[in-house]
Amino acid sequence: MKSPRGPRSSRLAPSRHGSQLRTRLAEAEEALRAIRSGEVDAVVVSGKRGPQVFTLGGVDHAYRALIESMNEGALTLTEDKMILYANQSFARMVRCPLEKVMGASFRRFLSPEDQAIVGNLPKRVATAGTKLQLRLTTADGSRMPVQISIRPLARNGSGSAAIAMVVTDMTEARRTEEMLRALTHRVVQVQEAERERVAFELHDNITQLICAALFRSQALAKSISPHDGTSQKDAIRLLEMLSETAQEVERITHNLGPNVLEHLGLVAALGETGTEFKTRTGIRVRLVCTLVAVRLPADVELAFLRILQEALRNVEKHAAARHIVVRLCKKGEFVRLSIKDDGAGFNPGQSPGSPGSKGRLGLLSMRERAASVGGTLRVRSVSGTGTEVEALIPVAPKA
Repeated sequence: MKSPRGPRSSRLAPSRHGSQLRTRLAEAEEALRAIRSGEVDAVVVSGKRGPQVFTLGGVDHAYRALIESMNEGALTLTEDKMILYANQSFARMVRCPLEKVMGASFRRFLSPEDQAIVGNLPKRVATAGTKLQLRLTTADGSRMPVQISIRPLARNGSGSAAIAMVVTDMTEARRTEEMLRALTHRVVQVQEAERERVAFELHDNITQLICAALFRSQALAKSISPHDGTSQKDAIRLLEMLSETAQEVERITHNLGPNVLEHLGLVAALGETGTEFKTRTGIRVRLVCTLVAVRLPADVELAFLRILQEALRNVEKHAAARHIVVRLCKKGEFVRLSIKDDGAGFNPGQSPGSPGSKGRLGLLSMRERAASVGGTLRVRSVSGTGTEVEALIPVAPKA
């Protein structure tokens, strides 16, 4: 006779085992839900070694509430750039559900060129951090300009975060920059139009009046008797002053409307400007040009000429230099103009209007000139060792 307990125990065992499986499954689902909703500081990442659990040690719920309220995106990554934590702001930036962001690779949201930048972060990030400007690739394929601030984290174990990032949307800032650049370009255009108008007025009106006065003075000087020595000397001096005034007006008119630039090109205009400056001030100017004989866009040529003119004015007024070297060359897709003097130098970091900030408004004008055609201007100077002004302006490859 068989014992009734044996079969009953065997029937209950599968039932108990199934109940345990259901309980463990429910616990796993609850853990996944808590991870995805941010209630716990961990994330499960599937990799070559199988599922791994990464923890975000030390994250407090109060800090989490603060981070979630930020307008900027906040991330923590592993050394392999795997996203362990992301706030809702970052998920909105990339237009992707938060549960699909966490556990994904940060490289997924970068272009190939930006992936290379992030993959080769400077070694100084390991101790100090850095800032980069990149473009995020959103879920719908659009690009968003951002600035990321990267800081290292103190690691408590192999499964903890190694990098913290704050991602700032730069879309509005870039739009503002473009508007300012367009405004600067328009201001430069209006300024050049006004220069041409003033040059025309000087040439057609003031110059004619000065020439008429010059002819009358010549006639007056001839009519004075040689015996009246004092009057004749005064008449001759007046004649010389009028002649000097006519030459100065001609020089100003020429600088306001550079006809040489229009007819002979940039190199000729730079050369004439340097020659006129040397004749007038006695400061030697050496021009070194390695630019091919192809005309640049008119606005680019004009920007280079105005930058040189302003730089020479600064040298004349403030540098006490004896020698200036002007170099013009093409570097890839950029044309580079360098003006280097051996003068007194200054501190480029001082703002306009501060003590000892002579010439800063001229630097601001040169920067605006370069920016109006999409270029940049850099100034290197040390007190007592001279100054170098370098303008880089992009041009079409065929130029």
